[in-house]
Amino acid sequence: MKSLLYVATCLTVLALAFWAYRENYATQEVLKETRALRQQIGAAKVRLGVLRAEWAYLNRPERLRDLAELNFDRLGLLPLRPDQFGRVDEVSYPVPPELDLSNGIEVSGLNAAAAGGHP
Repeated sequence: MKSLLYVATCLTVLALAFWAYRENYATQEVLKETRALRQQIGAAKVRLGVLRAEWAYLNRPERLRDLAELNFDRLGLLPLRPDQFGRVDEVSYPVPPELDLSNGIEVSGLNAAAAGGHP
């Protein structure tokens, strides 16, 4: 009986060692993937910073003004003037539709008069 207990204990220890070994390698693999993803994120942030700097450089007002003047014949772009802007009170907003509340509404299979407590 003792020998059976020793064998079962030994097999359990071996199974747990094998499981721990596999989990260790799986964890190491996930850590490698995480490091690689962090490096990719860092590189993407650097690229994004460069692209934002290029966008700011290309959208300088002086440069855009010069391009508009060079391509005036083709595009017909004119500089903005203050009188081209409107005021908020000049905007016409759509009027919301009025609700028709003259008809009763049936609630839970009861008519509106019964739901309101009227006989």
